[in-house]
Amino acid sequence: MLTPAQIDTYHRTGAIVVPDVLSAAEVAELSGVTDDFVARARGLTGHTDIYDLEDSHTPEAPRVRRIKAPHLHHPAYAALARHPRILAVLAALWGPDIRFDTAKLNMKCAGFGAAVEWHQDWAFYPHTNDSLAAVGVMMDDMAMENGPLLVVPGSHTGPTFDHHAGGVFCGAMDPARRDVDYEAAVPLTGRAGSITVHHVRAVHGSAPNLSDRDRRLLLFQFRAADAWPLLGFPAGIEAFDALMVAGQPRAPRLAPAPVRLPLPPAARQGSLYENQKGMANRYFTARAA
Repeated sequence: MLTPAQIDTYHRTGAIVVPDVLSAAEVAELSGVTDDFVARARGLTGHTDIYDLEDSHTPEAPRVRRIKAPHLHHPAYAALARHPRILAVLAALWGPDIRFDTAKLNMKCAGFGAAVEWHQDWAFYPHTNDSLAAVGVMMDDMAMENGPLLVVPGSHTGPTFDHHAGGVFCGAMDPARRDVDYEAAVPLTGRAGSITVHHVRAVHGSAPNLSDRDRRLLLFQFRAADAWPLLGFPAGIEAFDALMVAGQPRAPRLAPAPVRLPLPPAARQGSLYENQKGMANRYFTARAA
C-alpha cells in the first residue's frame, strides 16, 4: 500500500495522505449513516455518550461536532478498524502486529465547524513507545477552505509540549509560547476516500470551517502491539488483547520518548473540545474573528 517514498515522508514529516483507500460506495455508505446520526440529534439539549454538540447547537437545529466512539454504534464505522487497505498502510510502517484503540468522527459542518487547537495526541495517551498513529478517513473532499488537518512537519521527533493551563491538563498547547513554527504547518488535503496518517507526537490542529462545504473526518487510533498505555487498561488484559486487529499480541517495548501525563485531569472532562475550553490563549479562534 505504501511506496518507499511515502514511508520516508511519514518518518520525516510525521504525516502522509494516502489517496483512494476507500471506494466511492464505501464513502457513500458512511455519509448516509452519518446523516442519520445527525438527524437523531434533533431534540437534544446537551452532550450525550454518543454526541458532542457545537456550542451553537439547538434542539430545533442540530449541530454535531463529534460522534463519540462511532465504531461502537454502527457496523459501517466498526468495519474500518479492520479494513485491509488501512491495515496494510499501518503494517508498512510498523510491521504486522497492530492493535486498535478507539475512534471518533470529527464533523466540521459548512459555515460553522469548530476549530481544534494545536496539540499532540501523545499528551492524551502516552504509551511505552510511540509507535502509534491516528488514521483519518476523509468522508468529504478536503481543501484549505473547509478546515483540513494541519501538521507541523518534523514536530513528532521533538519534545512533548506542555498541554496544561494553570497546572491542569487542557489538551492544547499555548500558542503564546511559540513552541513550534505554526506557520510552517502543512495541510493534509485530498479527495473523499483518501486517508491521513499522523504520528502520535506530531503537533497538529485545524481551523474552523468557514466554507460552504462539510468536512467530516473519521479518526481511528491505532498502535503497534508492543505499545502499551502508561495509564493502564482498566478493562483487563483480555479486553486489551481483544483490540488486536492484525497479527499477534506482544510484550511491551520501552523506548525513550518524552512524556508528561495528562494529570491533573481537565477541568471540563468529555471530548477534546471541552478539554480545550480550559486554555488560556487560542490560535484559531483569534484568526477566525
